[in-house]
Amino acid sequence: MADAITELVVLATPEKGDVSALLMRPDGATHLLVFGHGASTNMRHATMQKIAEALAEQGIATFRYNFPYSEKGGGRNSTETCVATIRNAVKAAHKAAPDLTLLAGGHSFGGRMTSTAQSEQPLDGVKGLVFFSFPLHLPGRPDTKRAEHLVNIDIPMLFLTGTRDALAELDLLKPMVERLGEPATLHLIDTADHSYKILKKTRTSAEDVFAEIARVTKGWAETRL
Repeated sequence: MADAITELVVLATPEKGDVSALLMRPDGATHLLVFGHGASTNMRHATMQKIAEALAEQGIATFRYNFPYSEKGGGRNSTETCVATIRNAVKAAHKAAPDLTLLAGGHSFGGRMTSTAQSEQPLDGVKGLVFFSFPLHLPGRPDTKRAEHLVNIDIPMLFLTGTRDALAELDLLKPMVERLGEPATLHLIDTADHSYKILKKTRTSAEDVFAEIARVTKGWAETRL
């Protein structure tokens, strides 16, 4: 399968200027995921790359982008700036591939900011949200405050969480997803941590963790959207 990779520029906000973006579109793509990175990484981080490559194998294109702070340095941007960046990335992604069904989400922080944006005002054209390791809480500080805004989202949501994720204790995550009801789907990844590192000796599945993530995302997109 040949993947067309295009480097682009997106206006994050008028105040913060442009940020880099990367469109990976495989032959026969059916969906396009607007894909935000984690808090301390960027769009080219190894985890982002592995997820994007695995999704491409399943016919899902990705539109990765940087938040302004990861592009230009400095402290993390405000929620307002991150949300504005996401909205502009969604618009740019749709313009770049208007024929593909649009999804949005991200790894950790990128997913949480995307859900925040959707909860405040629906993202234009987005049919579903995908959360790769949704950061329910800080390590060692379990609560569900970060998930309170999710009740305001009525489009399908997929949570892809490792059973060893220190930022999403299962006794809190499972009831939270259940309370969200019909829009929410949780898929647990055996032995994976927040970065999807697995315990090879105790993992029951021989499937590559990123292949599993992509396969589940494709199946969810085909049946829930």
